[in-house]
Amino acid sequence: MTDPAPRTTEPAPEQAPLPAPTTRPRQDGEGGRVVREILSGNAVISVLAVIVALIIGAILIAVTDPRVGSAAGYFFASPGATVNAIWASVSDAYGALLRGATYDPGARTWQGKLGIFETLTFATPLILAGLSVTLAFRTGLFNIGAQGQIILGATFAGAAGFFLDLPVGLHLVVVILAGALGGALWGGIAGVLKAKTGAHEVIVTIMLNYIAAALVLYLLKNQLKDPNSTNPVSPKMPDNALYPLLLGPNFRLHAGFILAIAAVLAVGWLLNRSTLGFEYRAIGTNPLAARTAGMIVSRGYITVMLIAGALAGLAGTAQVAGTEKSLDAEVAGSIGFDAITVALLGRSTPWGTFFAALLFGAFKAGGTSMAVNADVSIDIVAVVQSLIVLFIAAPPLIRSMFRIRAVRREGASA
Repeated sequence: MTDPAPRTTEPAPEQAPLPAPTTRPRQDGEGGRVVREILSGNAVISVLAVIVALIIGAILIAVTDPRVGSAAGYFFASPGATVNAIWASVSDAYGALLRGATYDPGARTWQGKLGIFETLTFATPLILAGLSVTLAFRTGLFNIGAQGQIILGATFAGAAGFFLDLPVGLHLVVVILAGALGGALWGGIAGVLKAKTGAHEVIVTIMLNYIAAALVLYLLKNQLKDPNSTNPVSPKMPDNALYPLLLGPNFRLHAGFILAIAAVLAVGWLLNRSTLGFEYRAIGTNPLAARTAGMIVSRGYITVMLIAGALAGLAGTAQVAGTEKSLDAEVAGSIGFDAITVALLGRSTPWGTFFAALLFGAFKAGGTSMAVNADVSIDIVAVVQSLIVLFIAAPPLIRSMFRIRAVRREGASA
């Protein structure tokens, strides 16, 4: 056997150096992720819920309009007439709604022209009551009792206004504090029962709403009744106890709106910047883990319901010392229940609640204009609000409509 020929090893050809890694692909990936998070985030879902509700409201407006019904009778002969009638019906209604809520150049008076200030007036108690529900949400509590807390706040504020005779400035401060105290006491009942006995706050607050409504009606027929009226209403609030008007006597917007903005800032700081707010958020996320970490969960339930009740009480003060100027059995209207919708639409954030309250204030201010100027039932506005609640409460429904995928964060659905 002969030895195989020796194997020669040739040096490998030099390879071109790899290009230095760049961060461009990562930036593009991160940018795409950010865009996806924005498009699938809570804010966009809320906006889309409003849009879908408005579209369904437009369908209801068109269906109930006699002009559309008349044009639809000869649809196959002239389909364009039906389309024009539908467009005219919807555009007239929503146009009147928008003008009534913002600016109407065709109105005869400045009050009618500047509807934006009426929107802010309606939004003021909604902001305060919505913050009450939002704060409880963030702590894991469902505060259905904002209605009763508003009533008690208005009752305490009204009593301080009727029965006390104090100097200018001081009287209003006492009225505001009394309203906050009344709401805090009513909310504190639910907090104490939740902390000490485990009673569910939803049941307790609903029952307290009925008690508050019956209590204020009893007081209006007895201790708080206006002797000059046969109806169950209180006397008018004295001027010293009223919020000052921000734009003079021709507009209803009062200083309670400034207090509402201050409350938004205060709740935002409380939740995001304070130790107490961190405890609230921890309790709302996982009460057991919060307790293990040394937090007193029962104290958190009590204090958050006291603060939430105080905010709702300030909403009642805005009614009795700002908008209505007296106390009656309907002083709270539907504000307490609308506040739940506002908090849901605002995704339980202070500024989200603020803008959601502005939207609902616009619905209230523009609804009258839509009914008067476009001959559309004001109940359509209530239907649109209810649809907003429906779609806000069912984000998967909105995501499926618009084919939006939820963004995954750390293996969990966003």
